[in-house]
Amino acid sequence: MLQKLALASIITLLCVASLSSCVSSKKYKTAVAQSDSLRTANTDLTTKVNSQQKELDAAKANADKAAKDLAAYRQDCEAAKQKLQETQAVMQKQYDNFKEVQKVISDAEENFKQKGVEVIYKDGMIYVDMDDKLLYKTGSASLSKNGKKALSNLASALNDYPELRVIVLGSTDDKEYKNVTDNWSLSTERANGVVRVLNKTYKVNPERLIAAGKSKYNPEAENTTEAGKAKNRRTEIILNPNLEKLYDSVQKN
Repeated sequence: MLQKLALASIITLLCVASLSSCVSSKKYKTAVAQSDSLRTANTDLTTKVNSQQKELDAAKANADKAAKDLAAYRQDCEAAKQKLQETQAVMQKQYDNFKEVQKVISDAEENFKQKGVEVIYKDGMIYVDMDDKLLYKTGSASLSKNGKKALSNLASALNDYPELRVIVLGSTDDKEYKNVTDNWSLSTERANGVVRVLNKTYKVNPERLIAAGKSKYNPEAENTTEAGKAKNRRTEIILNPNLEKLYDSVQKN
């Protein structure tokens, strides 16, 4: 009887030991699986962190570059602003000089305003318009005494402002004259006559002078009336700045 009890006890202990061993093995496998999962998750997380760090470093580098570009842009803007202010100052000085020249010429030609001389400022240039009745006889390119006197007053002002370029432009109405080749010749020769007098008689530097003729193709009014024809028969003396000197002045500043 005692032997049977001992044998039963031994069997019971072996069963308990076997059951215990079985339970520990399952927990171990579960723990190993969890550990592997955590290790994989950690690896993935590390990869993501490294990737995000690279993106952050790239974003920082871009931000630094953008900051440098912005600083350079602001510097360029300041330089451009200063250049613009300098250019505006030069242009304002040029405008003030032109208005001064306009007044000087207008005062010089005061006695001829009723005889067909008009001095105006337009589009950055000064126009001295002279009717043909003041300068020439009908169909002629020979200057009259009054015309030469009016040019004398103008030449005095021109010689006081040697930086100005002078364009003399002749224009006619649509009437054809028998004693001249055509109106192209008449308008051009009238401009040439003014240039010759300004240079040879009144010593205006010839390098400043340009002569041109527009014939009947530069009308200010219709050629259908005598009043319109009279407006179209004129000589314009156009004063404009020496753009090369103006550019040099801007560059020096």
